[in-house]
Amino acid sequence: MRAEDVEALRKDMLAVIAASAFALRDTIGKSAFDERVMTAMGKVPRHEFVPIEFQPYAYANIPLPIGFEKTISQPFVVALMTDLLDIKADDSVLEIGTGLGYQAAILAQLARKVYSVEIIEELGQKAKQRLRQQGCSNVELKIANGYHGWSEHAPFDKVIVTAAPDLIPPPLIHQLKAGGKMVIPAGLPNRQQLMLAEKLANGRMTMKEILIVRFAQLEGTGSGL
Repeated sequence: MRAEDVEALRKDMLAVIAASAFALRDTIGKSAFDERVMTAMGKVPRHEFVPIEFQPYAYANIPLPIGFEKTISQPFVVALMTDLLDIKADDSVLEIGTGLGYQAAILAQLARKVYSVEIIEELGQKAKQRLRQQGCSNVELKIANGYHGWSEHAPFDKVIVTAAPDLIPPPLIHQLKAGGKMVIPAGLPNRQQLMLAEKLANGRMTMKEILIVRFAQLEGTGSGL
């Protein structure tokens, strides 16, 4: 893709994200996303994080297949989930579900350190390569079942989950710092809600439903697995 084409498509993507946020202001509780989030969305080349055959559609506000029956979320949802976390520059962030690394690359612009877990080895290896090419040196990735989090580096200031369990996994709650935030889609496949969970100083969790969403199921949490 030519640089000038990418630039124009990226500007269009940001305009669509901004318009969508304004249109859904009553649902998401604000009319615009944080400037740092929008800057990160504008900086990371989304076309480098999708399979080559889908690069022409990389900046459309739609999810795209990345193989293994997984998708890269639509840009608006990536921006929304990132914004809800309210990431600070010195935060340590845990991501469950690396995919090809796009969300991790966005987080890398905002946080001190990103720990990302991907269950499918081939996706994880491709994500490592893409993140390295983009200079995301503050992202550490491992191949594992994200249901269990990454206890060695816990507790985390923020946790983001890009696949949906029926219920929030207890290990992820345990690995979240007091005062920390988690953004996670949860619920049965046809009734998922994007949730903002916050851990209070006393360890209790508060939950807020943000938006109806549709994500792939978090591996290892379904019936019979």
